[in-house]
Amino acid sequence: MDEVQDLQTVVAGDESGRVVAIDSAYHVDERNTGRDVVVSASYSGVLPARFVADRRPRAAIGLDCAIGPEGAGIAGLWFYEALGIPAATADVRDVLLGDGVDVHRNGVISRVNAVAAACGVVPGMTVADAAALLLRAEPVTRAPDEITNRTVMESGPDGRAVVCTDSIAFGTPADRDTNVLVTAGHTGRSSVPYLREFRPWGFICSDGGRGRDDSGIAGLAIVEGDGLAGATVDARSAMVGDGLSSYRDGVISARNALAAACGVEIGMPAREAAHRLLHRAP
Repeated sequence: MDEVQDLQTVVAGDESGRVVAIDSAYHVDERNTGRDVVVSASYSGVLPARFVADRRPRAAIGLDCAIGPEGAGIAGLWFYEALGIPAATADVRDVLLGDGVDVHRNGVISRVNAVAAACGVVPGMTVADAAALLLRAEPVTRAPDEITNRTVMESGPDGRAVVCTDSIAFGTPADRDTNVLVTAGHTGRSSVPYLREFRPWGFICSDGGRGRDDSGIAGLAIVEGDGLAGATVDARSAMVGDGLSSYRDGVISARNALAAACGVEIGMPAREAAHRLLHRAP
């Protein structure tokens, strides 16, 4: 391993770049810009992410530091994501704090941002493997209106499917009378024009924490008159803005009468509710 000014240790590399281990996020510098995957033994909050992101490395891996209240230990993942930088965290229980080489050698990925996920990094992967993958992968730069994270989760009869996307605004004409959309924005009145425009076979959104006078679920009753069966997940059970989390983690908190007639029940896992909506009678 090649030591660089006693602050950076090159632990892997090829002609495309290097994997550099650092004991602190503050040890990143201009040599890493656009070239290196930086593996840090600092927590992955917004403050360290700001320092690392200023140097625009190829990718960043830090520690989750037990995540903590309000996700403070991993909040930097989304700071990186907004800048298009692939980033992940390692489970702090497996590594030595303050020892970047140990993080690379013994770390296991615990969380990833969407940019790193698009490169193939997944929780459970070793840090060494994740860093090697990020060194080879070229992140896809997308405009904000293209970042929909649209994913088919289940196929059904007559070409229908359960499709996750992060907002009901990301529906497409292909969803009309065909797909069940599982999304992650609130279901207040501002969701209604999108629901009416795309007219999905069924839909599940977030309740957004419901708000005063249940304004976060007001759209359910409004679009019932349009013949749209829909439900919401409890915002405390799934990440707002992440359709995959709505599907995987969400628990149904409300539904309109049309969804209830399909067997959707309050307290049901969202994936089961989506399945029932997918297989509802025309």
